[in-house]
Amino acid sequence: MSDTLLLLGPVAFRDFEIPERVRFGGAQRLAVHRLPGGARVIDALGRDDAALSWEGIFSGADATDRARLLDLLRAEGGLLALTWDVFFYTVVIASFEADYRHGWWIPYRIACTVLRDEAQALASAAVSLAVAAVADVAAAADYAGGAGVDLSAAGTAVAIPGATALGGAAYAGAVTAVGAAQAQLSGGIAGADASLGASALAGAATAPDAVAALGGATQSAGQLAALTTAQGYVNRTAVNLQNAST
Repeated sequence: MSDTLLLLGPVAFRDFEIPERVRFGGAQRLAVHRLPGGARVIDALGRDDAALSWEGIFSGADATDRARLLDLLRAEGGLLALTWDVFFYTVVIASFEADYRHGWWIPYRIACTVLRDEAQALASAAVSLAVAAVADVAAAADYAGGAGVDLSAAGTAVAIPGATALGGAAYAGAVTAVGAAQAQLSGGIAGADASLGASALAGAATAPDAVAALGGATQSAGQLAALTTAQGYVNRTAVNLQNAST
């Protein structure tokens, strides 16, 4: 999956950090009642998602900084958005292990405990596609707006009557607008990630420079987290539009 964008909170994985695979899935919790004669009654108690886990290698001049950022997120134990392809989860980092070999080569393993599968939340909530699309794009716009990305065009497009009905002009407009929003967010994420790398403390020559670099890194990390979350909502809207019916 080297050509797939993988995002965890403020971290956009790149180069050797991107894993060959991400393990996902889980179990269904079952209560099995064994009756006389061998008969069974099975009660399905709900999904029990396995940890989402993968491994890769931090490389390059900022490998140590990026590995320490993941370890800090692990220590904080906060809720993070995890997205790749059409997958969108809210997770907590359960474990992060790094194998420091050189300052520019640090293999790692990570496992995330799933709080919620955001891509499946719509089916569970049994809300209409139209309402969900408007709500998701509105949520994305709130996050993206704080990071300087305007998604108002997508919000207007999905709110038009018929925007979620396959085949109509309003539907085509919504698909185009949501695709443009995805491109906007991808560009914003790339820019915030580049800014985060450029503000590394390792290049600070003086204390004031270090303070300025820390401020820049904090701002870029906040933007990256906001845009990553917004992208998850927009990606879910895109998938739902693809699955729309007449």
